[in-house]
Amino acid sequence: MSVSLYEVSIPVLSLSLNNLAAILDKAASHAETKKVDPKALPAARLIIDMLPLSAQIQIACDTAKGAAARLAGIEIPKHADTEATLDELKARIAKTLEFIKSIKPDQLQGAETREITLQFPQSTLKFTGVNYLTNFVLPNFFFHVTMAYALLRNSANAISSALSNEQAERRQVSSPVTGAKCSTTGAVAKNGPT
Repeated sequence: MSVSLYEVSIPVLSLSLNNLAAILDKAASHAETKKVDPKALPAARLIIDMLPLSAQIQIACDTAKGAAARLAGIEIPKHADTEATLDELKARIAKTLEFIKSIKPDQLQGAETREITLQFPQSTLKFTGVNYLTNFVLPNFFFHVTMAYALLRNSANAISSALSNEQAERRQVSSPVTGAKCSTTGAVAKNGPT
């Protein structure tokens, strides 16, 4: 069985961003119940020199839309990093999802060997499409999604409790790649497997 670059990129990124939006819904509900300043959670950090929750979500979104565009060979949409509330962060995720879901499988045909070059102030990184996705995009994307989740868990124990209660309910879902049935839990179960 062969798996396309599309199957291991766009559905995976979409699913995780949908899950992140669901977790932000729980955070917003908790913040409203506890009368927390709407700007407090987006500014949350685990340690003083760490990027805040808002930046973790912005970077996860930028990584997803950048990957989709680069692999499709199209221009990357620009989003200003101005989000300061959970609602604004959810809107950022929604914009990113709208873009990456617009990418069709045929746009990624041959992307495995497409040359991808990333220019940073101190270095230039060159990849093939498959190496870009597997060695750069997915590790960086999941790092920032995981940090966002960790920041929310650290900032709001009630969010953790709500997620833990949901995770107790196991569900059967179909893999977006293989169609196989698998068990998953919690917020992930509502949107499919990761």
